[in-house]
Amino acid sequence: MSGLRAPQLGPIVGHTSHDRCRLWIRGRAPRDEGAHLGAEMRTVGLLGVVDERGRLRTGEAGRPWAYYFRLHREFDRTGTFVLGQETSLGGEDGPAPFPLEPDTDYRVRMATLTVDDPLPDAESLGDGDLAERLPPLATMGELLEGFDSADCEARFRTFPDPDAGPADELSFLIGSCRYPGLLWKIKEADRIFAPMAAQFQRQGGRWPARFTLLMGDQIYADKYHRHLPIGRADTFEEMQSRYHEAFGAPNMRRLLRRSPVYMILDDHEIEDNWSQDRLRDNHHLFNIAIGAYMSYQWSHGPRSFGRRLYYRFECAGYPFFVVDTRTQRYRQRAGLHDNHLLGRPTIDPAHPGQLDRLREWLSEQQREHGNVPKFLVTSSVFAPSPIDERLGNELRDEPERQRLAANLEKREASDAWPAYPRTRQAILQHIFDNRIQNVVFLSGDVHCANIARLSFEHEQGDIGLFAYDVTSSALYWPFPFADGDPNGFVHDSREDEQYDGFPLEGGEGDHSGPVVHYRAWGFSQEDNFCRLELDKGRHRLRVRVLDAQGEPVKVTDSEGRRVQANDLPLAPWD
Repeated sequence: MSGLRAPQLGPIVGHTSHDRCRLWIRGRAPRDEGAHLGAEMRTVGLLGVVDERGRLRTGEAGRPWAYYFRLHREFDRTGTFVLGQETSLGGEDGPAPFPLEPDTDYRVRMATLTVDDPLPDAESLGDGDLAERLPPLATMGELLEGFDSADCEARFRTFPDPDAGPADELSFLIGSCRYPGLLWKIKEADRIFAPMAAQFQRQGGRWPARFTLLMGDQIYADKYHRHLPIGRADTFEEMQSRYHEAFGAPNMRRLLRRSPVYMILDDHEIEDNWSQDRLRDNHHLFNIAIGAYMSYQWSHGPRSFGRRLYYRFECAGYPFFVVDTRTQRYRQRAGLHDNHLLGRPTIDPAHPGQLDRLREWLSEQQREHGNVPKFLVTSSVFAPSPIDERLGNELRDEPERQRLAANLEKREASDAWPAYPRTRQAILQHIFDNRIQNVVFLSGDVHCANIARLSFEHEQGDIGLFAYDVTSSALYWPFPFADGDPNGFVHDSREDEQYDGFPLEGGEGDHSGPVVHYRAWGFSQEDNFCRLELDKGRHRLRVRVLDAQGEPVKVTDSEGRRVQANDLPLAPWD
């Protein structure tokens, strides 16, 4: 048996609530070589709850709050422990679940232990048998105290008690698209995560942020181009290397140990512009990419729908639904009525698809919580559309079905929502029909931060129902001349040369149905993340765009003035 080691990667603070927190690490055994893991060695995780001095906390009869848990070879020696819910490996002789309190700061230290394993890979060792081979928790827990906190310690604050209702304030961070950097630029790719980590400390009169949403392209499996083999990850070892480079970078590692983090994939976790129709050409690439994604991103997030990649969570009484717009997207084939971005339409009500679950979630939130803001996270931008992918005004006075066919060739080539007009219409129609107020889409992908306000209108005008899209991108993208030009997006969907009104059903006759229009502003191509601040008293959402040094980026407001933050008015909520 070898000694206790600090994690190779992690800890990562994952899905958190008022009474539990999922914590992740990756271990390494002495005979591991890249993706080839030594089959004769089993790796176990160790977690201890510590005080501010790094001393192990104890419970009744001086028993340490320490736990063993499994690290899985099938998940590349990664594993998670749900503090506040789970007991130690084997269960009977270890401590009970650690009692977490709402809205409280905690520190944990995590490490790995390797154990000889004579069993072949096809056989498994039960938790009880494995626990018998491990040294006493008290002995190993004491060793944790001697570790350098920078190598093994995570800090987090539990979320407020949801029974208290929506908090007066909530702040969180969003971002997407971390290009890895090449050669001497690698340090630049990690720079922005230092000021992001600083947002979880109190600064002046501003409260710390609660969590971070990373909305896609956490890695770039294809550094150059999917058709260019140089720099393209198409083996598990290469995928593994991408995650180790990203999650092991000093500043990003610091952020992941200080902030509850929620992730969702986009295309570059697999390859550029990936969709389900490419499975016909390369199942192998998908299998290794999703295997790596589930080990390094999915595993520390919420598991709301089994092994599905989309999920929901809540913080301080505010609900979030994170959609999977990548592995669920289907391009049109013979016999299909339309492309589908959130999975195939539901046929069997006993097995609802992602779109139906999302619509039910929207209805549930409005029904049970009224106008409380509802955050819908989508890696692809909901609005604004790129100029050359808008619906166009050629068929603006035609029936709804014909209008959705406008500019079809350009939109079919899109990698975002414009290629999936029926999916977009289904969500907007549901919001309209059920008068679901204060929906806020959170997006990434386009390497250009911006804000869009969507208004639901009849021919008579605005009906007082609206939504927003807040886009934050990119965390690091060194090629602004190649992507994300603000002039390449619709700024006002009502303008003839920018027309992009989304038609809905529900009018009398062919030409009088409601339409969703939008205005967009606040564009910036600087490397950025956004800090979002909800204020219930002022019923507003403040959006701050922050640069790679954490300084405010001056952007335009809806009137074209240069500001350091945009205040988005919302419908009042209780």
